[in-house]
Amino acid sequence: MDTQIQRVAAALKQTDRLLFITGAGLSADSGLPTYRGVGGLYNGSTGEGVSIEAALSATMLVENPALCWKYLAEIGQACLAAEPNAGHLAIAELQRRKPGCWLLTQNVDGYHLAAGSPPERVIEIHGSLAPLYCMRCGQRSDELAAHLRQPLPPRCTSCGGVLRPSVVLFEELLAEPALQRLHDQVFEGFDAVVAVGTSASFAYIVEPLLRVRNSGGFTAQIDPIASELSFLVDVHVTGAAADVLPQLVRHIFGD
Repeated sequence: MDTQIQRVAAALKQTDRLLFITGAGLSADSGLPTYRGVGGLYNGSTGEGVSIEAALSATMLVENPALCWKYLAEIGQACLAAEPNAGHLAIAELQRRKPGCWLLTQNVDGYHLAAGSPPERVIEIHGSLAPLYCMRCGQRSDELAAHLRQPLPPRCTSCGGVLRPSVVLFEELLAEPALQRLHDQVFEGFDAVVAVGTSASFAYIVEPLLRVRNSGGFTAQIDPIASELSFLVDVHVTGAAADVLPQLVRHIFGD
């Protein structure tokens, strides 16, 4: 694995424009359970007999906000119980030392910003669990933890409306501002793309990888398990992100 890390580090050392794409596997190294698979929060139907996709949908939030929030709260409590790991910190360090380093994350836990990644170069494509905002009057609330200790669904202190997190629920489209920021950066071009802890083959992940690969740039994946993405990259480092990323930073900067 060390040879693979050295190869990735040698390539990234030469790059000015770099994109990291992170998924649930990175936060899993913090002890945060992924939502499906081994150790997942959800595998099949909920206790109410509906799929988790239905429970965490825009329709359910309107028609039965208490049920939707039952499962939003489980995710929120899991995120609040953990914290950024060495992988998040390593990416933040790379972003501090490489001003052309961008981050696209599928995660909604907010760990990248908590680890120090610059907000202006972080694209949270699925949104974030915090802040909350009122579905009736739009008032913002930054008190996620406090709301989760109260009866659900959480209510607005101004008008009594139901609060919701800034996440993309099932049935909802990805937020246009996040998509536009990603499009603008991909259009500008990257020298390298590194996928970390994700096996997803969504267009917003595959397109940057293919664009860089087809233009002669460098691509890599950091994940213990091979996936479809592994066949699209130059190097697949088979290790945990929290172990690999700090080593990568040390190799790049000689620290």
